[in-house]
Amino acid sequence: MKEINIGKIKDRFSQELKGAKSDNEKKKICKKYIEDELSSVFVLLKNISGPKRATIGKDANNLKQFILEKMNDGGEKKREEREEMIDVTLPGESVKRGSIHPLTSLQERCKRIFANCGFSIIDGPELESEWYNFDALNFKQDHPVREMQDTLFIKQKNREKLSSKEKLLMRTHTSPVQVRYMEKRKPPLRIIVPGRVFRNEATDSSHEINFYQIEGLMVGKKISVANFKAVIGYFFRQLFDSNIEIRLRPSFFPFTEPSFEVDVSCTICNKRGCSVCKQTGWIEIVGAGMVHPNVLESAKVDPTKFTGFAFGMGIDRIAMIEHKIDDIRLFYGGDLRFLKQF
Repeated sequence: MKEINIGKIKDRFSQELKGAKSDNEKKKICKKYIEDELSSVFVLLKNISGPKRATIGKDANNLKQFILEKMNDGGEKKREEREEMIDVTLPGESVKRGSIHPLTSLQERCKRIFANCGFSIIDGPELESEWYNFDALNFKQDHPVREMQDTLFIKQKNREKLSSKEKLLMRTHTSPVQVRYMEKRKPPLRIIVPGRVFRNEATDSSHEINFYQIEGLMVGKKISVANFKAVIGYFFRQLFDSNIEIRLRPSFFPFTEPSFEVDVSCTICNKRGCSVCKQTGWIEIVGAGMVHPNVLESAKVDPTKFTGFAFGMGIDRIAMIEHKIDDIRLFYGGDLRFLKQF
């Protein structure tokens, strides 16, 4: 009986395959070894028994698999090359681009306008102490905003034994940065503080648990309400790109005296009355006033030598007015159908 040596068959196959000059020639060699050489081996296996038959059969099957892989090597390589090819004649695919969030866009515009007026842009911590958020800003101990239903307090061990500088909360306004800034610098000062603030209140179409503010501060010698009116009037005329009017109404804030609300003429109806301005022709948009002497003293600024004004406005509210949006929650919902409009 003819001796079967799978190793020698594999060696002959490998030698012949090396000499092939084309893919077609390689396929012919592979086909020859599968249909002739290995077919003969499988025929002869019928006459072999015992462990030797199992060993030769296993080796023959492994060789057949090896030859089949070599047969497909060329075609697979070409297929991969075709997949990697880039057809430069095909039309390009449009790339989906994101857009700037409307609140971010508005905040950047506000910062540029104030920067043109000589204001520096300052940042401060969102996690704040009771001292900077309330005490230094002349809030009395029994003021309603110190209650749990208004402010997000941080849980701390033995909180009742901590000082107000150690008790933590999420800032309810950007005003604490006023005091932090004045503590480290001497007047004259001119800053704005854009940032996120937090309130413990129910969410609805006009209220959110967090929103954005811009705080402004100007301190120096002989700073008056007239200076504030000039600055805030210029800001709104630039922001809305129109000859907008402003008016001041008396109000009360613990950290300013005197205090006033600032209304701007409605840009939607030009003071004729509409749903946005509730038929009044005016929109309340800024809280402001002259910095309270107690606040200046908390920041180690001499109130007998320096005066200043401070103001705060909501970025979200201005954006709602500008884009005629009636629900503040749309800014934070992450709905791309809404955000792609800006």
